[in-house]
Formats: sequence, C-alpha cells, structure tokens
Amino acid sequence: MMFKTRNAKKFAAVAAIVAVMATFGNTGSRAAELSAHDLALIDRLSWGVNASTAERVRGVGVAVWLQQQLHPPAEAALPGPVSVQIDAMPDARGVTPATLLALQEQAKEANQIADEDQRKAAKQAQQQMMTDRAKQAAARSILRSLYTPDQLRERMSWFWLNHFNVHQGKADLRLLVGDYEDRAIRPHALGKFGALLRATLRHPAMLRYLDNSGNAAGRVNENYAREIMELHTMGVGSGYTQADVEALAKIFTGVGIDLKPDDPKLKPELRPLLVRHSAFEFNPARHDMSDKTFLGHLIQGRGYAEVEEALDLIVHHPATAQFISRKIAVYFVSDNPPPALIARMAKAFTASDGDIAAVLSAMIQSPEFEAALKSSERFKDPVSYVYSAVRLAYDDKVIANTAPIQNWLNRLGEGLYNRQTPDGYALTSESWSGPGQMMLRFEIARQIGSGSAGLFKPEGPDAKDRPAFPLVQNALYFGGLRQTLSATTRTALDKAISPQDWNTLFLSSPEFMYRLRAEAPHEPS
Repeated sequence: MMFKTRNAKKFAAVAAIVAVMATFGNTGSRAAELSAHDLALIDRLSWGVNASTAERVRGVGVAVWLQQQLHPPAEAALPGPVSVQIDAMPDARGVTPATLLALQEQAKEANQIADEDQRKAAKQAQQQMMTDRAKQAAARSILRSLYTPDQLRERMSWFWLNHFNVHQGKADLRLLVGDYEDRAIRPHALGKFGALLRATLRHPAMLRYLDNSGNAAGRVNENYAREIMELHTMGVGSGYTQADVEALAKIFTGVGIDLKPDDPKLKPELRPLLVRHSAFEFNPARHDMSDKTFLGHLIQGRGYAEVEEALDLIVHHPATAQFISRKIAVYFVSDNPPPALIARMAKAFTASDGDIAAVLSAMIQSPEFEAALKSSERFKDPVSYVYSAVRLAYDDKVIANTAPIQNWLNRLGEGLYNRQTPDGYALTSESWSGPGQMMLRFEIARQIGSGSAGLFKPEGPDAKDRPAFPLVQNALYFGGLRQTLSATTRTALDKAISPQDWNTLFLSSPEFMYRLRAEAPHEPS
C-alpha cells in the first residue's frame, strides 16, 4: 500500500503540470459490451487488454476465448507483418549443430590470426554477431508477446523461460537463447510439465549454462542436479538430501553436447546406449554406470534410462506439484497465494500427470482467482508494464523495431535473457515497486505516450521513422477502462492539455501500474 501512496503523489505532481482537457476519440465500440470482470480476466491472462483483443473476445464469448487460450493451435496465426519480420531472422527456424560448429571454427580461426589488430577486429566481429543473434531472439519474443492471439501461451512461455532460466552472457549462449525459447519452452508452455522438463534438459543452452556438458564419470559436476531439484521441480525444504543431489549428478553424467555430425567412437557394448538428437548427446562412455539410490529408490546403472527414471520420480513427487502450483499462483494471483488455491492446483497437477493447462484451468475456476480479479494487488513487473503499455497504445499496429522495448526492459532490470543467476527474476509485486523503478516508468510512459519512440523506425542507416500516433483514449477506454479509475485519476486526466499529455498521465497512473481490476475502486469518504 505504501507504493500506491508514493505513486499517487508522484502522479499528482505530474498532473499538476497540465491544465486543460484535450478532447478526442470516438466512444462507440462493440468491445464496450464486455463487463469490467471480462476485461479484468483478459488483462490477467494476457500481456495487457487492448481494443482488438477485447473485440475478439466479444465476438466468440469469454468461455470460448478462455478455452482457446488454454488449448491453442500448435502454431499461432501471427499477423502478416509480424511473420515477415520473424521469417527474415537467420535463426527463426532454429539453430543447427552445423551452424554452431561453424561459428566455433570461426572463433578458433580468429584467435589464430597473427596480426594483433586483425585478430582483435575478427574477435569483435564474432562477439557482435552473437550479440545481434540474441537481440533478434528478444525481438521474436517481443513480437509474439505483443501480437499473437494466443496470449496465455506467451505469458506462460515467459514464465517458463524465467523458471528454467539461462543467462545469455555465459559462453556462446547468445547463439542459443532464441532456439531455447522457441524449441524447448514455447511448444511445451501449456503441455505436460514432464515433457517441458525433458526439453530443457536436452537443450544445449541449459546443459552449458549449468555446466552439465562437462559432467562425466570421475569428474562429477553437481550444479545442474542441485538446481533442477531446488529451482525447477521440488523446491528447497521438500525432503531431498545432499545424497540425492550427488546421486542425481551421477545419473546425469554423460548428458551433454556434441556438435560433430559423426558419432563418438565407442566400445561395441556401449554403442546401443548412445543417444543423440540435434546437439544433445548422451555418451555412455562418460556415464557412471554404478547403481544409485535416489529419493529412496534404487536406480540400476544402465545408461540414459536412469535419467528418464529419475525425471519420472521428480515429476511425480508431491513436492513438485506443490512447488510448481504455488509459483504459477504467485505469477497470476498474489505474492502470497492462499493454501487452498495451491492445494486445488496441485491436485489438478497430480490428477492430470502434470498438465499445465489443467493446472491453469483449476486456478481460473477457483474462488481465490475470482477474488484476485476484484483486488488491485497484482502489480505489474517491468515486462508486463511495458508490453501492456505498447499493446494499449498501438493495439494491432505492428511495430518495426523492438530495440526501444529491449532497452526499456534492460533499464527496468528485467531484460530478456539477462538474469545471471538460475533462480530467474522475482515474481512478487514488492520486488518491482521501488522509487527508482517508478521514475523510470514515468519516463517510459512519456516516451510511449508522446510519440512513436523509435518503435516504427526499421533498423538500418537509411531507415525513416514511419508516422505513428499512440491512442490510449480510445473506444476501449470509454467503454470500460475509465470505470476502473479513481476520481483522483479521472480529474487529473481531465486537465491534460494534449493527447500526448493525456497518454502519459494514463500510462503513469497508479491504476495502470496494476493489473486491471473487475470492479471500480472504492473512493475515500
């Protein structure tokens, strides 16, 4: 509540600068037929309500839209201009082992250049290329988040990307983060948790980030084994021991990366145990074949089948259902979700064999979720704030340059692929409501509300900024959003001297800093 008071004071100070109401916008819209509850539901499950999404929901009905969100098609139907931008990116269809191997060879060749200046230039070019690939990966993620009709899948893709965090700054992960998100995370974002866990385990980004690519018999590395139990599945204090970590690390020996097209040379008896898929490899020659005791179960040493058995034990452990359910509830409901809600979601997790859509459905149908929609306690983290502002201001007008958004997220401390530690960014509201954060948000609100902010200027030396005008005071505002504002905020907005001032004030208002609520705020007596 302290943040609301500070933010309201700051907002009032900004509002005092302006004096006269600007009049614009037409008030007619079929989206206005949606109730405040409907708009709050859309806002909670998407990257921010906007006019086109509201109109889409009005067209099919809330119940149908919700089922479409929980069970989207395998491939999202992106707008044409979005698909054109994504398809033009080199890694849009994945990063092959051959590509990674070629880039590694280029790096080696650069290191062998005799001339110091030429060697330095070649290495800088290599680094810049990897940086560009990571920026393109972030651009794909942003474009999908802003414009896909399958909003819940994108929200869950970000959630899982954060949950199974990898940092782009380590080794060559700048080449891998986009493929990791596109191939390991997004396809499983609403599927079975076990499949998602396995997809992250088999991706070179995770294996390299948590050092399992070097985990071998006689040189056991416990990093990944510890984090997969502590952060990815069961959680701290769930009953596993250091002995379980050590056993799992041995089970994971030989799980690594091989970019070469040819299979490794193995003894005849080990060849049937080799497992390869793209850059993933389980090399039985590097595996500890001894029997292990893990979570109270004897696992016989026999190769990759040990990994599958251990993952099954983890996924089906009651602690995993509790841990995952609570984290999803924190993401969507509140910093301290009610135990009854967590229990309901964990029951759905167990009954459905870890079906993420089933867990979300149980959450959405719960009275605790309904109560959360009526409160204003779900403060937006930086990603939610920036995405919702751009979606509202420009709706389905497709931006041409995501660089400003990437810059805003980095400045706000939640840049894509930029979390160094494996725990991911904090999901709690209180983590993002400090004074410095608010000052940056006011600045970003001004940039978004006052003009195109570079969002419509394609990259390139000769590119020209295309005209684009943010429209926040639109039909959706008059038909629904205005009713969610306090009298203080409405009075401040009524004093705006221009559309740009009005946009800035709305996007920096206390109400917009929070997820939309299903009922109007109570005015002080």
